[in-house]
Amino acid sequence: MTQPPAGSPAPPLLLYVVKQLELATRAQLDALLRPSGITALQYTALSVLVRRPAMSSADLARASFVSAQSTADLVGALERRGMIERQVDPDNRRRMMIRLTEAGRTFLDEYEPLVAQVEERMLQQLDRGQRDALRGYLNSCRRSLASVEPVERTS
Repeated sequence: MTQPPAGSPAPPLLLYVVKQLELATRAQLDALLRPSGITALQYTALSVLVRRPAMSSADLARASFVSAQSTADLVGALERRGMIERQVDPDNRRRMMIRLTEAGRTFLDEYEPLVAQVEERMLQQLDRGQRDALRGYLNSCRRSLASVEPVERTS
């Protein structure tokens, strides 16, 4: 790692920068979605369901990066709004599968272009090659952390 010049502060850890980016994008999404009454986490779940048409709550929790308890609250809220529906899995009668409804698809059709504008603002200073590289780097980092157990302090 390159050392900063003597007397200058060290740059922040990349973990800090990634968290700051997450917070900034979350604030942008929250502001965009606020009039609809849908949260950024609910929007994330809807966007996952449009790509994977039927999922269990556990699968949706993993794909949406939220806890099982948060998913239960999220699913309940989206179901009350008519954005999703739960149906018994024909292959396992004890499991409920979550599906996007027509209202959920209509909502995404309306908001996806607006969310794409937020992403475009975030990336506006990067050219196509830099954008592709960034996507690749971030996916590599995500895969690396997903493949190992979290570090725990042992003392």
